[in-house]
Amino acid sequence: MTPERIVVIGASAGGVAAIEAIAAALPPDFPAPVLVVLHLSPTRKSLLPEILAHAGPLLAAAASDGEPLRPGRIYVASPDQHLMVEHGCVRVTRGPKENQFRPSIDVLFRSAALYYGSRAVGIVLTGALDDGSSGLFAIRRLGGVAVIQDPEEALFSAMPLAAMSRVDIDYALPVTEMGRLLKSLIDEAPRPEPMDAAHYRNDLKLDVDVAACDSAYEKGIMGAIEPSVYTCPDCHGVLFRLREGKTDRFRCHTGHGYSSNALLAQQKVTAESSLWQAVKTLQESGALLHELTERMRKSGEGETAEALGRKAGEVEERLKLLRQLALAHTDLQDERRA
Repeated sequence: MTPERIVVIGASAGGVAAIEAIAAALPPDFPAPVLVVLHLSPTRKSLLPEILAHAGPLLAAAASDGEPLRPGRIYVASPDQHLMVEHGCVRVTRGPKENQFRPSIDVLFRSAALYYGSRAVGIVLTGALDDGSSGLFAIRRLGGVAVIQDPEEALFSAMPLAAMSRVDIDYALPVTEMGRLLKSLIDEAPRPEPMDAAHYRNDLKLDVDVAACDSAYEKGIMGAIEPSVYTCPDCHGVLFRLREGKTDRFRCHTGHGYSSNALLAQQKVTAESSLWQAVKTLQESGALLHELTERMRKSGEGETAEALGRKAGEVEERLKLLRQLALAHTDLQDERRA
C-alpha cells in the first residue's frame, strides 16, 4: 500500500550526527517512511544504517531495489547507488552522477516530488556547496514541505544556505527539534498542489527517468532543451541548460547533472589539473632539451648544442611562470574549500 506521506533527508559533510539526532527523536509509531541520502565515498562501506538503527526506535537498513515503502522505517542510500522512490516502493539505481555524487540528494528529492507531490517533506542538512537545493525546490514547487537545518547550527552551512536562497523554506530549525516537527507535519493534511502541477511533473520526469538509468539522449534532451556554451566535466559533451525558478542547472545528453555552483567548482578542479599537466609537459621538454644539449656537446656539435641550450633556458623560464600560476591556483582552491 502506498504511504500517505513521505520524508526525505539529505546531508553531506558533518551529516552523520545530524541525521542521527533526527532518528533519535522520532517516535516508534512514526506513520511515514523516511529515506536518507548521505554523500559517501563509492569505495567504503556505509555504517549509517547501523548507526541509525541504534540511535532511535525505528528500523533502519540499506535500501533494496523494489522493496515496499513502509511507515516507521528508515531507508538508507548505499555507496555509489542512487536512492529513489516510486509509487509505494524503493528504487536503487546506478544512473548518471549528479554534481559528481552518487547517491545524490537531488535525485532522491526529485523522485519524491514527482510521485508524492505535496505529501513529501524534504529536509536539507549540513554540507558543502548546494546539493539538495534543486530537489528541495521540486518538492516545494509541487506543494510539499521544505525544511532546512538552522545554518548557524550546521557544521557546514553552505547546503542549508543554498536551499534558503533558492526555495521558499517552511522551517529552519536545529536538528533536535525536527523529530517533533515531523510528527506534527505527518499528522497534518497536505497542502493542495498548485494548478500547474501536471505541467511541472512532465518537466521533472526527464530528470527522474535519467537517474533511473534511462537515456537522456533517447528522452530527447538535445531537441527539447537549450544547449549552453559549456561542456560536461565528466564526458565533455555539450551541457543543456535547464531553467529552475530563478536559477539554471545543466545536464548533458549522457545524463550527468550539475548545478551552476557544482559546475564552477568542477571547472576549477579541471583547470588546476590542466595547469599541472602543462607543468609536467614543460618539465619533461626541458629535461629532454638538456639531454640533447649534452649529447651534441659530447659529439662535437657545439653550435647545435648552444642552440639547444638556449631553448632549454627558455623552457625553464616558462616553467617557472607556469609553476607559480599552478601553485597560486591551488592556494586559491584551498582557501575556497576552507
